[in-house]
This record gives sequence, C-alpha cells and structure tokens, in this order.
Amino acid sequence: MAVETARDGLPEGGHGGSCSCGACPYGAREGHRRAVAAFIRRREELAAGQGVPGALVHSAGASRQWVADELTRSARTVAEFGRAEGRMWQRRGRSGFLGPLVGDDNRLSTSRAVAALWILVAVAAVLVPAGRLAVSGGRSRPLDGLRIGHGAALLTVVALSCLLSVAVTAVVRQRVRAKRLQKVAAARPRIRDLVTDDGGRGSFADVQYLLVTGAAAVVAAVLLVREPQRLPALPWAVAVLVAVSAATYLAAVWSEGGRPVVLSVVRSREAGDLDGPIRPGEDVEIRGSGFVPPGAGTPEALARVVVRIGAVHVNVPLVPVAGGFGNPTDTVLTVPVPAEVEPGRVDVQVITAAGAETNRCTIDVADG
Repeated sequence: MAVETARDGLPEGGHGGSCSCGACPYGAREGHRRAVAAFIRRREELAAGQGVPGALVHSAGASRQWVADELTRSARTVAEFGRAEGRMWQRRGRSGFLGPLVGDDNRLSTSRAVAALWILVAVAAVLVPAGRLAVSGGRSRPLDGLRIGHGAALLTVVALSCLLSVAVTAVVRQRVRAKRLQKVAAARPRIRDLVTDDGGRGSFADVQYLLVTGAAAVVAAVLLVREPQRLPALPWAVAVLVAVSAATYLAAVWSEGGRPVVLSVVRSREAGDLDGPIRPGEDVEIRGSGFVPPGAGTPEALARVVVRIGAVHVNVPLVPVAGGFGNPTDTVLTVPVPAEVEPGRVDVQVITAAGAETNRCTIDVADG
C-alpha cells in the first residue's frame, strides 16, 4: 500500500498503527484526529503572536487578515479529513446495527434509541412464551399470556415511544425548514450524542428520558424473568411516568434553538480612536445572537460564517485566543467593511455555518 503524503505538517503513514489516510476506518479517524491536533497547535501559536511574518506585525489589520487566512486554510484541511471520516461511516456504519438510530444530522437519536429499546423488550416478551411453547411440544398453553390484558401498559409504552420518535423527527425537520432551528451535521455519530445536545453539552431532557425509560425497561425485564409465560404486567404508574418523561423530552425538542438575530451594528472602536462614522476599510461590530449555533464551534464550521454587507460577502476572520476564538462568537462578530461597499445606506446580514440568514440591519457608510 502506498504511503500517504503528509499535509500541513501531519505525519506520513500507510495502513497500520500510524495510518492517517481516508481509505480505511482507522486511517480516516486517525487522520482527522491529527488534523484537529495540528490546527489547535497552530491556533495557540498564532494566539501567542508566534509565526506572524515580521513585515505584518506593525499593521493590525494586515496581520489579523494573514492569521485568519492561515487558520482558514488549516480549517479546510480539518474539514477534508472530517469528510473522509464521514464517508467511511456512510460505508460502514449506516449498514450496521446503529444505522437506524442515526438522525438526519448524523448524530445518534435519543428518541430512536429509546424506541428501539422498547421494541426489543416487546419482542423478547413475545418470543419467550413462544419458545416455551416449542419446548413443551404444545402440551402447555403459554400463549394465553399474550392476551392484551396482561401487557396493556407495556404495549402503551412501546406505542408511545415509537410515536414520539416519529414526532421528534417531524418537529425537527419542520422547524429547520421554517428557519426556527439551526442544525449542523456532525462528522460521525458518537455514543455521547444520546445524553448531549448538538454542541456536546449535557442535556437534561435527554438524560431524564433515558434514565426514566431505562428504569422502566428494567422493571419490565424483571417481570418477564419472574413470569416468562406472559407479557410483563408493567404497572400503570410506571407507564404514566414514562409518558411524563416523553412529554418533557418533546417539549424540550420543540423549544430548543432559534433563528439567528442581528440586534445592532456599530463601528468597532479601539482605545485612542476618534469617534466617527463607518467608512470602508474600518471594522464593524455586529451584535446579536445565534451566530454560532450548537455544533458549529468546530474550525471548519467557524470558517463558513459569512457577513453580507450590501452586495459584498465578507468571510468572518478567525481571531485566535488562548483555548479558542475571540471572533466569531455566538453574540458578536467583527468584520472589516470592504472597499467595494458603496457609500450610503446598506444592509448587513449574517449567514451562519448552518446556512441560516439573520434579519437585515441597515447602516450608513460614509465616503472614505
């Protein structure tokens, strides 16, 4: 196997322990990991002022643009490895047992996982009496335990979890189409998706739903072991508890997220600057919310944030700080006003990594 050429300082390696190509599962994952590590090292160096050409250090605007371009190129390399890892998952994971549990955003779905759990419990509750019938040679009547009266609560919970899974998918799709929710696809599914939001933070709604339904499934399994000749007689109190937990989860899904909003656009003023109007070549500070939605904090996603000033599209410069980025953030963006912007009243609009567009905010650009 030919050795892959290293890029951006990444180690070379063929298939094996040090493989970082995109042609095998290990290589795709390892290549992406190394690309992210290289990006973080470069970001920290630039945040500390290291590596900036000496000819640019005396010009704040030029050095910032050079740093942003350097980080954007590195972010594109991370994105290439991420796409290779995603393609490998598409070939392997989608056809595996986790495939049906993956949502449209390429993350494991909590609602689908819970529905799958209850389907497994219900299938086991049906197959156990059937197995006893086969072993007894028809001398006993274990199928009498499959009458609906024995497992009405269990069947209700199974139906509820399946319907909730379908409802959550429909709600998310409808809110994305209506531009009320921003969704950024993940590189690949991870187990932690079951208990976190799109940004990787712990989600109360997901955790409580998993805990409550998990506890109820344990109760059903114990009842099945004790009385394998019939469907588990799940207490109605447990079924109601699961219903309340499911309603809480659905309400959280319905209320999460929101549209990005621009509240104001002002001239960015540093210490010592004189007050004045906005002119081409100067920086403006865009204040609002939702510019970096959950899941869009990765380098490649931040590099896709764009601001439309009049008819000109401006890529938001990546400004590194120790441990992250000072620009862009979820509430504030700083961009230069291009020289191509005509003086007069122009609209400013932010386009996020999820493709969502904010409202338009009008500013006055003075003649430079």
